[in-house]
Amino acid sequence: MTEAADRLGPLLRHAIERLRAAQSATPEFDARLLIAECAGLPLGEVHSASALTVSSGGVACLESRLARRLAGEPVHRILGRRAFYEHEFEISPDTLEPRPDTEILVDEARKAMAEIIDRRGECLFADIGTGSGVIAVSLLALFPRSRALAIDISPGALATACRNAEAADVADRMQPVLSDYLAAAGGPLDLVLSNPPYIRSGDIPSLAVDVREHDPLAALDGGEDGLDAYRAIAAGIDAVLRPGGRVIVEIGLGQEDDVAAIFASQGLHLHVCTRDFSGVVRVLSFGREEKPLSEQEGDRASIQC
Repeated sequence: MTEAADRLGPLLRHAIERLRAAQSATPEFDARLLIAECAGLPLGEVHSASALTVSSGGVACLESRLARRLAGEPVHRILGRRAFYEHEFEISPDTLEPRPDTEILVDEARKAMAEIIDRRGECLFADIGTGSGVIAVSLLALFPRSRALAIDISPGALATACRNAEAADVADRMQPVLSDYLAAAGGPLDLVLSNPPYIRSGDIPSLAVDVREHDPLAALDGGEDGLDAYRAIAAGIDAVLRPGGRVIVEIGLGQEDDVAAIFASQGLHLHVCTRDFSGVVRVLSFGREEKPLSEQEGDRASIQC
């Protein structure tokens, strides 16, 4: 390779061209992430460093990671980490890759936790299916007077969550729990949170390749109707939820009525339904007390549900 070809600018353009030819959805973004990693640069400095000569090791690194991306591996899987809320998180083959929709759940949980801590002075919450720990760790970092049970059936996922808790300096307030839903949760809990598996088993084969082949099946498959996890969570709530406590869950497209009915069967009333920025109802918040239902769009004004 010539000296010019070792420069960051030509390497970046070549990577973008190859990703475009492979019909990558985000060729420029992916190429910038990969070259920043391999050249040892902050992402924001890539465009201003086009004249930088990349070492032979950096070029080899880029070729290796680019080949993986061209083979369909998601770019954040290649990097082994992804930004979420206010932190960057390690992800592993045992964990779901966190996605922006789940930040809506954290927004709703943040409001609920502020109210609980205002009232009680502390908050003990459970994050069911914690995966890489993005929900639990994000909230623990925001609320020093909170403690979390990070629950998962995967030892590998719990190990990843613990490393992320250490990195965010909240590990002393996060207890990893190897359990199926709330079976070993104890209590009483102020808040139960979950982004559970909610995809119908029959829909798994039609998922995008980067999801189907790289996210763990246990974190995706919600059973025949996609609702198995909600039934399991609802069935265990009565034994663990403190009076005045809340349950906040992420849901899939069109599941709001069914999920609301499942929790209603356990005496929980729907308080808030929150839409994502595509207009899809994405997060439901429940409590035992009856109150007027509100609908929110992200952090925008409440509207008729």
